[in-house]
Formats: sequence, structure tokens, C-alpha cells
Amino acid sequence: MAKAIRQINKTAPNPLEEQSQALADIIKTLADNREGILSFMAILKNLQEIGILDALHAILEKRTDVGVIAMQQVNQPGMHNTIRNAIYLFNFMGTMKPEQLQSMLGGVTKGLERMGESIKNHEQHSLWQLGKSIRDPEIRAAMTTMMGFLHGMGESFSQHPEQELH
Repeated sequence: MAKAIRQINKTAPNPLEEQSQALADIIKTLADNREGILSFMAILKNLQEIGILDALHAILEKRTDVGVIAMQQVNQPGMHNTIRNAIYLFNFMGTMKPEQLQSMLGGVTKGLERMGESIKNHEQHSLWQLGKSIRDPEIRAAMTTMMGFLHGMGESFSQHPEQELH
């Protein structure tokens, strides 16, 4: 039959051995992740050079004051609508296909360029010229697109009449 264990010898870890093991673990981790750490250090150096780390350090030191100011800004009357609108905008952007957004924004950019040119050149069209421009294929494409947009918007307003803009 086995003898009962009456005494358990606990070995207290030597603080120096514990510290040297911790350093060895850290050095091994650094060596294993050399590329990532070097990239991180380069980013950190750039942030320091442009002053972002100093600004971040100052914000953290004054976090209570910054928090009070931030809460005062958030509690302003129009800010709640701004935050909700930002959330709706992000949701809207998430529903669009990237190709659609690129096409739409490309059209808006080109339209703004053409508008800027006509303003710069002080162009004014007569009613006759405006009527003739409807035959222009680019104008027709834009008007067809706008008609589709207006139909879709009206459809949405019909489904949700309480959300109509007045």
C-alpha cells in the first residue's frame, strides 16, 4: 500500500529567474514578429514627427477636460440630428454597390466641372437653345437618369408618406 503524503514542498520561483524568463519570452516574440514590429516602429516614428503622438499625449493627460467639452458638444440641440444623419448616411453608403457610387460620383464631378466652366464663361442660353439641348444625347441620358431617380424617390414617399419632406 502507498504511503500518505504528509508534506508538500513548494518551490518559490526565484525573482531573477522569473525576470530572465520573461525577457527571453519578449525577445523571442520580437524576433518572431520582426517585420510587423519594424513596420509599427516606422509608423510610430512618423506619427511622432508630425506631432500626433504629442497631441494624443496631451489629450490623454487632459482627458477629463476633453471629455467635458466633448459631452457639451454632443448635448447641443442639433448634434443629435447630425449623429443620426451620419448613421443614416453610412447605412445608405453600405447599401450601394461600389460601381453605382463610382458612376454617380463621376457624373456629379463631371457635371460640376461643366457647370463651373459655364459660370466662368458667363454662358446664358436662350429658351430656344435650352429646347434644342434636349436633343443632345448627354442631356437626354442625364434627364432619363433624373427621371428614374424621381420615380424611385416618389415610390419611396408613397410607401412611407410620413417621411415626406415638406
